[in-house]
Amino acid sequence: MINRVETIIAGRTLSLENGLLAPQAEGSVTVRYGDTIVLTTVVTADKPTTADYFPMSVEFAEKYYSAGKIKGSRFVKREGRPSDWAILSGRITDRTLRPLFPKEARNDVQVVSTILSIDFENEPETLSVIGGSAALGLTGAPFEGPVSAVKVGFVDGQLILNPTVTQLESSTLDLLVSGTSDAIVMVEAGAQEVDEAIMVQALGLAHEEIKKICELQKQFLANFTVAPKAFTCRDVSDETMKMLQDKYSATVLERLNTTIFDGQYPDLKVKHLFNDLQKGLKELVTETTSQVELEQGFFLVVREQIRRNILDKAQRPDKRQLTQVRPIASSVGLIPRTHGSALFTRGGTQALTLTTLGSASDEQIVDGANTDEEFKKRYIHHYNAPPFSVGETGRMMGPKRREIGHGALAERALEPMLPTKDEFPYTMLVVSEVLSQNGSSSMASVCGSTLSLMDAGVPIKRPVAGIAMGLVWESIEKHAILSDIQGMEDFCGDMDFKVAGTEVGITAIQMDIKIKGLSLEVLTKALAQAKEGRMHILGEMAKTMTAPRANLSPYAPKITSIRINPEKIRDVIGSGGKIINKIIADTKTKIDIEDDGLVMVSSTNQDDVNRAIKIIQDLTADVEVGKIYHGTVVKILDFGAFVEILPGKDGLCHISQLAPFRVNKVEDVVKMGDEIDVKVMEIDSMGRYNLSKKAADAQMAQAAGQTKTEETK
Repeated sequence: MINRVETIIAGRTLSLENGLLAPQAEGSVTVRYGDTIVLTTVVTADKPTTADYFPMSVEFAEKYYSAGKIKGSRFVKREGRPSDWAILSGRITDRTLRPLFPKEARNDVQVVSTILSIDFENEPETLSVIGGSAALGLTGAPFEGPVSAVKVGFVDGQLILNPTVTQLESSTLDLLVSGTSDAIVMVEAGAQEVDEAIMVQALGLAHEEIKKICELQKQFLANFTVAPKAFTCRDVSDETMKMLQDKYSATVLERLNTTIFDGQYPDLKVKHLFNDLQKGLKELVTETTSQVELEQGFFLVVREQIRRNILDKAQRPDKRQLTQVRPIASSVGLIPRTHGSALFTRGGTQALTLTTLGSASDEQIVDGANTDEEFKKRYIHHYNAPPFSVGETGRMMGPKRREIGHGALAERALEPMLPTKDEFPYTMLVVSEVLSQNGSSSMASVCGSTLSLMDAGVPIKRPVAGIAMGLVWESIEKHAILSDIQGMEDFCGDMDFKVAGTEVGITAIQMDIKIKGLSLEVLTKALAQAKEGRMHILGEMAKTMTAPRANLSPYAPKITSIRINPEKIRDVIGSGGKIINKIIADTKTKIDIEDDGLVMVSSTNQDDVNRAIKIIQDLTADVEVGKIYHGTVVKILDFGAFVEILPGKDGLCHISQLAPFRVNKVEDVVKMGDEIDVKVMEIDSMGRYNLSKKAADAQMAQAAGQTKTEETK
């Protein structure tokens, strides 16, 4: 039996369906919006794992067939490793669903969202969230949903709900919000310096629509009778918890109050601070109380004391005030052979960010099921966080999902401030090497990227800074919002709310929480507090650098761009690329031509660039009547000489126009290969150029005479 419900969201039909696809999955829901269709399935394990965390995995399966495309590789047609877009989309679903499970749950949960159809107007990310929530509702798992997601744009001064891909192209805001009927759970946004007040309005609009979709899910789930499924939750028993609190709370509190956690390795300091107490836990092991339960309980004692200090005394682990940002140090130009470099340190978090400039041929070509055609990226940001940055050993592999997510966030934060291709025809690769992590490393990479780009001479519009906000929550009446959280506060707190922007407005947001949701009131306060912190950080960065360098690094490629008539691109390329390849070979340059007529020439030598530019300008220039050209005699006939005045463009200089006297034989005045000055007298109805050496010589002689007369005065 097929069960289907639908409603209208932003003028388009949103439907949820079950009963046709994937019948053996515990939960299976097909979500359709326009012609974009996502099948989301959920399967949960009956028995718990031995993991000390909630083992949920979310896969966002990007399928090329959904867009009517075949994978681009000539040799491999099967989809392989997920693209960055698929990874980021999967993270959105994961970050939305995870907080709504019990923290102590240990049963495996696998959520798979398969993109069946995509119409290039309605994006599938929100459908994956909605489908995941509805499918979990069919399993009986201890999931406190439903939860839904929508997007909000800002076009021509108006907020737009679920903007299409076309509308997003002109939108200054790309906001994705997920939440329950009662609260907001997750936020992801890119923006072009949007004001905090606009962002709050957008969040409010999003939540109102989220409530409607949650009601649709409730209507859908009402068609099923679902038995609750018990999950094994490895929790600390009340008896064990009380015993540990009685035994250790006072000692833990005393040590927390007399220690300042502001060093380079604060988390290691925590281990050392309580090392002797943890060793004593072995003596408390019994038949009913394991070492694992005791260690978990001891951590909860420490966590609770840290939270109580913050809530009751406004006392943070490093003794900062709630709104205080850690000490900041930054410098630029550290690494000599890179095109730009910056070191940004905030407390125990340190990021070394390097900028490399390249030509248009270095742009990253991106293809996927979510695009109807390939596109190019000229700004790329990579975020690397090796194991040593947290004082641990580990395998050095490719980027993990967290690193891809942090890199994309920092990339989104800087994009609105980049110069256009006409203004700065370079490809920009920025790499943030996180050398030490103690909270807010992604925002440190944003600050480091700003300084590194300015050190490289990239004319960004304004500096961008980022700050991570935290939260310790007990109730609406009793909670604390923390500015610039460090690792311990992130671990013990309830929110990680990253906000990046300029002095004008917000450019990127990412929010994750560990509780069931947050009200708009709390988010509004967090945004206002984040703005204060961002302004402080921008001020500290200005002590190092206030504007981009006037000149590029001597090791950066030299690039000059010009615009030509798009109809004349073929004149530059030539048949089979013959002309452009000759220019490249003769001038030792790289030449990139866009469809709109933008030509970019690059080389390590500026003189070579100038030579290539001159050739291209000559190839595409229009011949002007009355202008004098320096040309080459390419053909001699009885009645005159043909002179090439621009590459591929020659005209006739009649024998009567060769000299101010009678010429009996053309060779008496010019020979093949001679370089002469000629004036364009006429372009006839057939597009032929009539030239005159006689007129050119007379005009140039007159000009020379005037110059000489002026010099003798």
